[in-house]
Amino acid sequence: MEMNLQPTASTCFVSGRPFAEGDRVASYLVRGPGLEILRHDVGEAAAAEFQPPGTVACRWVHVFKPRAREENADRTMKLTAENLFLTLADPATEPTPETVRLVQFLALLLERKRVLRPKGLTTDGTRRVYEHARSKERYEVPVGELDATFFAAIQEQLGVLVGAPREVPAPVAAG
Repeated sequence: MEMNLQPTASTCFVSGRPFAEGDRVASYLVRGPGLEILRHDVGEAAAAEFQPPGTVACRWVHVFKPRAREENADRTMKLTAENLFLTLADPATEPTPETVRLVQFLALLLERKRVLRPKGLTTDGTRRVYEHARSKERYEVPVGELDATFFAAIQEQLGVLVGAPREVPAPVAAG
C-alpha cells in the first residue's frame, strides 16, 4: 500500500489558525469525492466543527511539532504501510478503536515483510512488542482477537483508504 499524502499541516483546516508547538492536533485520513486520500489536520478545540469532505478512514490525535528546517518534506509525503504504522503506533499518538485495529493489522503485515520483528509480550500479556528493523525502536501493540468481526472492520477501513474492490459481474447464462 503506497499513496502520496501531504505532510502535517502547519495550520488548522477548520479555523486557519497556525499550530503552535505543543498544540493537540486531530489528524484525519479522508477519502474525498474524487477518490483521493487527503489528510486534514484540525486543532483539537475545532474538531467538533470539522465536516469531513468524504469518508473518514481513521483519526488520531498527536502533539504538534514544527518540522525541522533540514527535514525533507517530500520524503515524508509518501504514505506507506510502514510509516502509517510508525505514525499510529507512536506513543505520543492517542489510540482510538479504529487506530488500534489498524495498528494491529499493519503490525501483522509488516511482520510478514520483515519490517517489524516480534519480541514477545509485555509482562502483563496485554501488548505485543515489535522492533522496527531499521531504527531498532520498539513498539507495543495491543493484543486483540483477530476474528471475523476484526477482519470485517479492517476491510471496511482499508476499503476507504485503497478503494473498495470492484464487483465482478455475474456470469450470463448461455441460452
